[in-house]
Amino acid sequence: MDHSQFNIVSPQFKANPFPLVASLRASQPVFRTALPDKTPVWLLTRYEDVATLLKDERFVKDKRKAMTAEQLRKMPWVPPMFRPLERNMLDLDPPDHTRLRTLVHKAFTPSLVARMRDRIQSLADELLTQVMHKGECDLIRDYALPLPMIIITEILGVPTRDRNKFHKWSKAVVSLSSPSPTLRVIPNVWMFLRYLRRFFETRRRDPRNDLATALITAEEAGDKLSRDELLAMVFLLLIAGHETTVNLIGNGMLALFEHPDAMDRLRHNPVMIKSAVEELLRYTSPVFMLTERYAREDVTIHGVTIPRGEMTLGVIGSANRDETVFHKPDELDITREPNRHLSFGQGIHFCLGATLARLEGEIAINTLLRRTSGLRLRVAPDSLRWRPSIMLRGLDALPISFSVQRTDLLEPRSSL
Repeated sequence: MDHSQFNIVSPQFKANPFPLVASLRASQPVFRTALPDKTPVWLLTRYEDVATLLKDERFVKDKRKAMTAEQLRKMPWVPPMFRPLERNMLDLDPPDHTRLRTLVHKAFTPSLVARMRDRIQSLADELLTQVMHKGECDLIRDYALPLPMIIITEILGVPTRDRNKFHKWSKAVVSLSSPSPTLRVIPNVWMFLRYLRRFFETRRRDPRNDLATALITAEEAGDKLSRDELLAMVFLLLIAGHETTVNLIGNGMLALFEHPDAMDRLRHNPVMIKSAVEELLRYTSPVFMLTERYAREDVTIHGVTIPRGEMTLGVIGSANRDETVFHKPDELDITREPNRHLSFGQGIHFCLGATLARLEGEIAINTLLRRTSGLRLRVAPDSLRWRPSIMLRGLDALPISFSVQRTDLLEPRSSL
């Protein structure tokens, strides 16, 4: 198979990537292709290989530790304003990664997430109440997007009036077709970083009971986040803290529309929501690829050698459908147990926000099913638009219609 046959960033690939990655799993589990900018990239598609990649010390996150001097000279120029962002956890290896994760974990605690349960529930209800009288909505724009966006901005302490700016900026970042910034993205990142710098100065002068203040003051063994590290951390939290959950809710509901028996079963048995969300994470793979890793030496897997310095991506969406690990992997089974999906990663790079994402997904889906009936798609599934992205897999819009449950006719409308 030649890499010119498909583009792993394109909406067309994201719409139904599963047959193609199944073919790669079977016959070419280590596959060389290229990004649209011609950057070579190796895809690992089998579960065992993707899980190993998450822990394999022959691969590193920081390309400077892997590439030869000649390879580094050939790297695209990165504008100086982007360099602070290279200090984010996703692009670093131990010991830097360990130190940063320890610091942010100290601020982003399980108890903080647990305290958000009631707020997530009330917000889900408010968002649905706003569209109930219409009997239809775009589930992404009106529900799946604002819910996690509002929650992560509230956790960080971002003022309400500014939260809509962040999705515009982050949407541009996640739609990149290569790891290098393009002219289209640069203005959005510049505005994003300028805003964050001003926001941090405000928080230093006026500390609050929010995550941004906690990150500014977090210390571990006398260590703190540098200004660049703080900038990269909050940039990452704002993007990862909502983009992935939008995809979980949107992709998850599309899967339920396509499996009405599963939707009815969950509607009548809401206690099944935890196993249902785990299965939707596996079946739809909202994060479709691991973030990039680089071979620090020539690495041979299944008889194929990945040269030193070249980018390697673990295909989570393929690993989650591996028939050697999952029984009938192409079937949606909301009671699947065990469910060893890799949607949140493993090891030291396990997703810091997994607990929050699960909670948001559980509440959002159960609330929608509880408060509506007659849920249906307003368009054919194959006409839906998927967003371009290297790592993520998510819908641009999901037009739906519904009937209002009788109890909802008595509920007062609220506004955000």
